Amino acid sequence: MRYTAEPAFVLHARAWRESSLLVEVLTAEHGRLGLLARGVHGSKRHLLRAALQPLQFIRFDAVQRGELATLAGAEALDAAPRLGGEATLAGFYLNELTLRLAPRGDPQPELFEAYASARRRLGEGEPLAWTLRRYERNLLDALGFGFDWTSDSEGAPVDGAARYRLDPEAGPRRLLADRGHADRRGAATGRALLALAADALPGDEDLASLRRPMREVLAYHLGPRGLKSWEMLGELARVSSGE
Repeated sequence: MRYTAEPAFVLHARAWRESSLLVEVLTAEHGRLGLLARGVHGSKRHLLRAALQPLQFIRFDAVQRGELATLAGAEALDAAPRLGGEATLAGFYLNELTLRLAPRGDPQPELFEAYASARRRLGEGEPLAWTLRRYERNLLDALGFGFDWTSDSEGAPVDGAARYRLDPEAGPRRLLADRGHADRRGAATGRALLALAADALPGDEDLASLRRPMREVLAYHLGPRGLKSWEMLGELARVSSGE
């Protein structure tokens, strides 16, 4: 198969042998693709190397005869967002999550657009937690893993005053009022779920309540091997707290 002037976002690139790169990209028409970029370390190939960095939006030509497509050429279509601090880690998380869950070779136009929006928001400095929760929601929806954020697993409307755990298969499960404090602390508020459904930024406490339940859903689909970015986030939290 031949790809000509194919738009894509670079998710990951790693060295292969002495002068080549193995690159993973996300496209709208073909989903995730693996590319073999040969001879990228020459003195005259710096523009190509720059185009193949994670978060870069590119246009590429390639020929595929096996699992990997051999890259014929690529050019950057814009400047990748310049991130620093926690935003850098957020960008790494965005790419790692997409790399792990997006299947190869399946058209993913909705996920492509969701990734483009999240990438833009990272560059514009929007609240990181809200950018990531929206992308997680959109990724689950695009891959067929999503559910109705406004109704619980019994079909009842989500109550903004209640708390919910997220069942990866059935969606929000309402917690009883007499459940333990620790159990409720790890649950999302109904207000947060309704805000996520409406794409409306919730308050800080409600937004924070989404992190753990969303991670549990993603962990279910990822399987036994978690994400390196989660480990890094945990280490950052320990350092920040002085542990």
